[in-house]
Formats: sequence, C-alpha cells, structure tokens
Amino acid sequence: MRRPILLLTLLLLAGCAAAPDDGPETGERWRPRPGTDWQWQLSGRLDTSVDVPVYDIDGFDQSKETVAGLHRDGRRTICYLSTGAWEDWRPDADDFPKSVIGKGNGWEGEQWLDIRATDVLEPLMAARIDMCRKKGFDAVEPDNMDGYKNTTGFPLKAADQLRYNRLIARLVHDRGMAVGLKNDLDQIPELVDDFDFAVNEQCAQYDECADMTPFIKADKAVFHVEYELPTSRFCAESERLKLSSLLKKYELGAWRKAC
Repeated sequence: MRRPILLLTLLLLAGCAAAPDDGPETGERWRPRPGTDWQWQLSGRLDTSVDVPVYDIDGFDQSKETVAGLHRDGRRTICYLSTGAWEDWRPDADDFPKSVIGKGNGWEGEQWLDIRATDVLEPLMAARIDMCRKKGFDAVEPDNMDGYKNTTGFPLKAADQLRYNRLIARLVHDRGMAVGLKNDLDQIPELVDDFDFAVNEQCAQYDECADMTPFIKADKAVFHVEYELPTSRFCAESERLKLSSLLKKYELGAWRKAC
C-alpha cells in the first residue's frame, strides 16, 4: 500500500529538481512602459548615480550586492546576457562544445552560436538566467537574437530564430523575470507578445524606428540607443514614437546623453 505514496513522493521530488534554482520571490513580473528612462552600462566601473528608474548592466560582471543596492535606490535592474553568441572570456565558455560555435560576429572574442542546437544550449542558457535570478535582477536582456540575418557559419532560418527566441523568453518568464527582445526587427510582429519590452540599437541611423511601434502599441517600453548620430538627429522622432532613447559610445561605459 505504500508504493503509490512513494511514487507520488518521487514525482514531487522530480518536479522540484526540474524547477529553476532558488532566487527572489516571484509574482507579477515587471513590465516597463513606453518612455521609461534608463541607463545602459556594460563596461567600466559602474556609476550608480545616474538618476533614472532602470539600469541595464552585465549579468556576469555585477554582483548580487550591486543589484540590491540599485533596488534600495528605487531602480529596476536588467541583466545583460549574450544568448546568441559565444564569448571567450565568460566563466562558462568551456561548457560550449565547438560544434555549436560559428563565425565571429564582429566583436572581439565573440562568435555566433548554432541556435538550432537547443538540446545543448537550453541548459547552458537556463544556468545563465538562473544566475540573473539569484542576483535579484528584475529582467533579462538577451543579446545577439538575430543570428539568422547574419553570416553565422550555420544555415539558420527565420523559423529557427523564432523558436530559439521564444525558448529564451520562456526560460526567463519561468523564473519570474521580464525579458526584452534585442533588435530582430523583422520578427517583432511575431514576437511582441512573447516579450515584455524591446532593446534596440541604431534604429534612427538606419531609418527603422517605426518598426518598434508594435511594442509601443502594446504599452511596452522600447529602450533605444544611438552611437553615431547627434541627439538633434533622432530625439524629436524618438519622443514622437515614445521611445526611451540615449546617445551612447560603443564601449557602453557610464557616459550617456538622454533625449
């Protein structure tokens, strides 16, 4: 008569083992609205003095204590991760088999990943997202989410990208955090419902900012950066479209100029 009870116990334990690692309590996840001001800093000593409600910072480089300090100051925090490219300096770099590492993406030490290999990449990305959760981040910015539009060394198709991007969104949502769609403009109509906000680089320079409209219409923030245009060339349009726009330098240090 004990076998059904034992089986139930084993099933419950298995369910617990498959759950995300312990982290901050989850509930209604954060959903930033259009026009929310922000700071994006991925290099240099973190400057926490910028008077904005949102900080987007590197998930590996920044500590749980830093995230907690930003929260004490009333800021929301976004965990920057590369989910579509391999970075040779990350502590988990050796966990990626050579079979999933493709051509360089134009940044030193970075190479595209074969996003079709979800059996390999899902547990690696889940571990990274668990790290963000353990550190207390409110959201994740997964980078390099448009490999199918680039020369990766793999025959990636649009369907592969949609499947992978939705996988990343699910992994983040399962851990109670918000997730942003990074660039990948052509797939916004199909992915806007899967993501809580967007992060875009240089839509003004390439006359693409109107493509972000589905996020704004869904009452979801678009965090936008330009590098080469002066603010006089994009801020008026950004304000009309309700984008959260900054001028930054390519190294993404502390310096910023907001619209």
